[in-house]
Amino acid sequence: MPVAQRDPRRLAIADRVRRELAERNAMPADAREAESLVEAQVAKRIRLSGRTNVSRAVSELVRAGLVRRHYQGYRVDHPNRGAQRQAVYIVNEAARRVLRRA
Repeated sequence: MPVAQRDPRRLAIADRVRRELAERNAMPADAREAESLVEAQVAKRIRLSGRTNVSRAVSELVRAGLVRRHYQGYRVDHPNRGAQRQAVYIVNEAARRVLRRA
């Protein structure tokens, strides 16, 4: 079993998913199908949690004045146009100068 799958937080999420599926009588009878469903739900929750963490970190950079956040439609010619991005982040010049020196 890969180390990432033995992570205590991941195991706790998997237990919670199993419990929730059982409570809703949504757990498949087939063991492989059930485990596949649990893994898919765990991956989804971890991905959403990661997005939340990134958003929180960017919000701190915005509050510090290092980054400006603009939502979809602000700049139609930005490099990620068409990549289904919902926000564009612009690093200000002062922050860029500091990053160049680092």
